[in-house]
Amino acid sequence: MARPPPVIPPERIASRIFLIRGEKVMLDSDLAELYGVMTGNLNKSVKRNQLRFPEDFMFQLTPKEAESLLFQIGTPKQRRRGGRQTPPYAFTEQGVAMLSSVLRSERAVQVNVAIMRTFVRIRQILASNRDLARKVQEHDRQIATLFDTVEQLLTPPSPAKKHSIGYIKSRED
Repeated sequence: MARPPPVIPPERIASRIFLIRGEKVMLDSDLAELYGVMTGNLNKSVKRNQLRFPEDFMFQLTPKEAESLLFQIGTPKQRRRGGRQTPPYAFTEQGVAMLSSVLRSERAVQVNVAIMRTFVRIRQILASNRDLARKVQEHDRQIATLFDTVEQLLTPPSPAKKHSIGYIKSRED
């Protein structure tokens, strides 16, 4: 049975995953857009179910982190009237999974499946890159050893000391 096409292309989801505090996270505003709800409504649902979102599932960015992220993704810094007044919330992979139990629509389920698949794919890519980096490092060591050996073979041996033929007068004479 063929899988139905994803609701949202994985590339669109992957471009909204950021590394903050050593965690791969998605911001509340990006998730709200993907789920088709207002950011405020998403955050209200989360607050009504606060026990489901411990700090390793969701955390609020500091103002400095939020400003740094805005600079990184190229969003203008100036605030407009009625715009966001608080730093965004960041959801880890587990927090995104938990959102499906809070947002109970068919679209939320489909989006959540697409997001989970994207997180898995990113993990697979990172794992294969680590393996590739390890193999390249091993090959670099082998090549360095090979170059050292070739260099030793190409270096001419130092000339042997020539012994003089004949009588050598000693210093005592």
